[in-house]
Amino acid sequence: MLTLAPIGPDNWREPLSVREDQRQFVADRTTLLARAYAYRDYRSQTRFILLDGTPIGMLLYHDDAWEDRAYILNQFFIDQRWQGRGYGYAAAMLALDEMRRDGRYREVELCYVDGDEAARRLYEKCGFVLTGEADEDEIIMRLTL
Repeated sequence: MLTLAPIGPDNWREPLSVREDQRQFVADRTTLLARAYAYRDYRSQTRFILLDGTPIGMLLYHDDAWEDRAYILNQFFIDQRWQGRGYGYAAAMLALDEMRRDGRYREVELCYVDGDEAARRLYEKCGFVLTGEADEDEIIMRLTL
């Protein structure tokens, strides 16, 4: 069974990573944790994606630091050993459910690096739509909860 669990001082060292060809698109574990710290004043939430208790990925979301109107799904990845099995979609849906339960915002925004078609397809499958906006090479998508 797939679940989400908080990342904290006792478990942050899990050796998760993406494939070499994905590193231009996806931040690594250390960057995810650094961003969580940087956004700590915006209720940053770090989660392991667990499959029957085994960490297979990580994600980070936080409150919108600029307009205070949406959750920002900032980082998200499935470890290279577990990709291609539908866990990314299932984990994203769990994270969206968590945001719905929190109830602070009715929207979620994210960015993906232009050219990362696998990420675009995943996020579209989850219900995100292109906004027509970009931040340099990052394409912005939005979902109404």
